[in-house]
Amino acid sequence: MKCAPLGTLCQIAMTSPALDQLLSVTIPHDRIATSPAHPRESARLLLLRRATGELTDLTIRDLPSLLSPTDLLVLNNSKVIPARLICSQNRTELLLLEETSPGWWTALGTPSKRLQPGTTVFPDPIPGSTPVGPAPQLRVEKSIPGGQLVLRVLGDSLNLEHYGLPPLPPYILKSRKVQGQPDFQPSDPTDYQTTYAQPPGSVAAPTAGLHFTPELLAHFSHTFVTLHVGLGTFRPIKTEDFRDHPMHSEHYEIPTGFAEKAAAADKLIAVGTTSARVLESAPSLAPHQGTTSAFIYPPYEFKRVGGLLTNFHLAHSTLLLLVAAFAGPDLTLRAYRHALENKYRFFSFGDAMLIL
Repeated sequence: MKCAPLGTLCQIAMTSPALDQLLSVTIPHDRIATSPAHPRESARLLLLRRATGELTDLTIRDLPSLLSPTDLLVLNNSKVIPARLICSQNRTELLLLEETSPGWWTALGTPSKRLQPGTTVFPDPIPGSTPVGPAPQLRVEKSIPGGQLVLRVLGDSLNLEHYGLPPLPPYILKSRKVQGQPDFQPSDPTDYQTTYAQPPGSVAAPTAGLHFTPELLAHFSHTFVTLHVGLGTFRPIKTEDFRDHPMHSEHYEIPTGFAEKAAAADKLIAVGTTSARVLESAPSLAPHQGTTSAFIYPPYEFKRVGGLLTNFHLAHSTLLLLVAAFAGPDLTLRAYRHALENKYRFFSFGDAMLIL
């Protein structure tokens, strides 16, 4: 059987009817959250008990009563950069992925026919911004495999605070359009960022962490890892066999003192699939930096993660496969059907599940 690419956590995966149905589940547009719950901890929470299969409807405010003082929450503190560039003069849009060296970026762009090598694009300032100085220019230097572009900033540096929008997922933007809402909302830069974000580098939010306020987080023993979210997390599965999906590597860091906190805890509760991937793929919990292209899918035996807080994910995503590996395909499918029947809000700005 063909396995996932080298560098992933590869297990022999047996497909099942439940997994097949889960990977093709359809979420109506009116169930896709286009803005987060306010306040953050008012979001709904579906509790999944793996041992019994029990499902319970709660809210994020109930979390302190569900976890033990000896549990350790592990959160991803990567900060989302304003990586979405609208270039109306060129009728194009860019999603910056990584600044590989000063003034050089890899990016995704659409439509590709207007972004051929040698093309110069002119990003629009964000609504309400009054930038000083000449407008930035970026030139497409070349295309690279996987549909990515290599861009070079011409002249002055690119000030993303004035020219970059929050990189909201396309399904949120599409749902806003369907519902007659504006593309950009002034609260987006705050809403699409965790309250504890520190090192910048993600081009998509670690969305399970969006539910936490500093006051709620103070109830828990907690610590942080960093995984800069990129293509490895959000690129959808397009291969006929999901096991053939190519995972892109992402940078992570485990800080000093993490191993000691983890050793003292009875259970590690991963807040989000990105935190779970760091915990499961890191060679050790000693302080270090590395990259991971971990692809976790059923069946997989988790070595470190004892609980998972996660949002509801897109059908054709590696994130949903990780959740199915942790909860089991049958329980995960039941949870998604329950959430649909009970009007939960889905995806990045939506409600959450706690799997214990």
